[in-house]
Formats: sequence, structure tokens, C-alpha cells
Amino acid sequence: MQAWVIGNWKQNPATSHDVDLLLNNLLTTIDAKEQAATERSNSRCQLMVAPSCIHLAAVSARLAGSSILSAAQDVSAHSASVGAYTGECSAQQIADAGATWTILGHSERRQYHSESHDTLLQKVTHALTQGLGVVFCIGETQAQYDDKQTLDVIDTQLSVIKEVITIQPDLISSLSNRLIIAYEPVWAIGTGKVPTVSEVSQTHQHIKQTITGFAESLKVMSVLYGGSVNADNAESFATDPMIDGALVGGASLKVESFLAIANAFSRAKD
Repeated sequence: MQAWVIGNWKQNPATSHDVDLLLNNLLTTIDAKEQAATERSNSRCQLMVAPSCIHLAAVSARLAGSSILSAAQDVSAHSASVGAYTGECSAQQIADAGATWTILGHSERRQYHSESHDTLLQKVTHALTQGLGVVFCIGETQAQYDDKQTLDVIDTQLSVIKEVITIQPDLISSLSNRLIIAYEPVWAIGTGKVPTVSEVSQTHQHIKQTITGFAESLKVMSVLYGGSVNADNAESFATDPMIDGALVGGASLKVESFLAIANAFSRAKD
């Protein structure tokens, strides 16, 4: 199975100039390594980056013709296209800007914007109906982890996907290629705390079994891990067959670390 390594740039970089520098560094480093053949190709690992909305069109245009995909970090729940919703970007507008995917349900959105089940149901539906793929984020807090509620929390969060395909069963046939689940324990995001590979593997197995229970065709869907993934620990996650890639935060802003993570997954899945 193809691996995925996705860089969530969050509210970074600050300027268009810095975005250009990051993209140029990323593309020239990939090209140089391929030309020198110093490392194995990332042919088994699909790269994707998710810039902030203000930079999305420029990043998408810059990556056109490359092997790297672009994604948004969110879409509007209010409308799939247009409307009187100040400050929102719709799924149609995101697609028009050149993105082919969007991240949805990230814990920072759930925390800071109080995103509910119904809100995420609308966002996922809007994204899929506008032709975007969805990287759907789930994960438990430290308190929930300590209380051994991880699987219950995940089941509740995944019920959004179950409801989407119940309401729109016509989406099921294409969903295995247009939906990725990213398991990110909230307590591990940006903290340096990392669950064991065994813990992540068992959780991913539960996620895959749960999703397959929604629709048999989803048994081939990718499940990524996110939460303090870096160049030093990527290989340990990559070698586990239940872990299909990584959603990377801070490390994706440093080209060498981002590509080291991608190389780890490419080697493991070759």
C-alpha cells in the first residue's frame, strides 16, 4: 500500500516570501536527491502539504506539475459554494484555488472553534461533494487516555463518517480513495510525548475494523499517525503494517526532517 506523509503547516509561515523559500527548498532538495540518487525515491510515499488559506492558491500553483499535492486545513460548514458567511472559505473555493484535499476535524479546530459532530458532518459532506479528498482527524485528550477511553472517543468521532455514508450512500464507491483517517492523540501533538508503536498499531487496527464495518470497500483506506512525529522516530512507526503514513506538524516546516520522515515510510512500504 502507498504511504502518505502530509505536512500541516498550520498558521505558518508568516509571509509569502517565507512560503516561497520553503517550497523552493522542498522542490530543489527533492530534485537534487533524485538526480544524485543518494536516497531511495519516494515513489511509495505520496507527499502533501496544507498551507494556510491565504497561501493556498500560490502553493497549489507552485506545486502544479510536481508530485506533491496541496490541501486546505479546513472548509466552511455553512455552504459548499457561496453565501453571506464572513471569513469563511467554501469547499468549492478551496477546490478552485487548486487544492485536491482538505484536513478536517483537527483537534485544534475542535478545541478552539468548538467543532461538533453536526459541524463536521456538514464539512465532510461539503468537501466530498465538491470533489475534495478528506483527511479526517481523530484522537483523545490526555484525560481520556488516562481513563482508558481512547477507543470510545474514537468510535464517537468516527460516527461522522458513518452518518455521511448513511445519508449519501453514492459516495461509498469512491470513498476509499478520497478519505484518510489521521489518528492524532491530542496529548501528543507538539508536546514531544509519543505513544508506543504498539499502542498506535492497536488503535489503528481498531479504526480500520470500525471503518470496514461501515462499508466493506473501506477496508483499504489509509490510517495515518500524527503527534510529535519527527525524523528520529519515523522509522519505528513506518515499519508497522497498521500505520500507513504520518500527519506531520512542526517537522514539516523543515525540509530535511519532512523528507526524512517520507523516506522512512517509503523504505518501509517498498
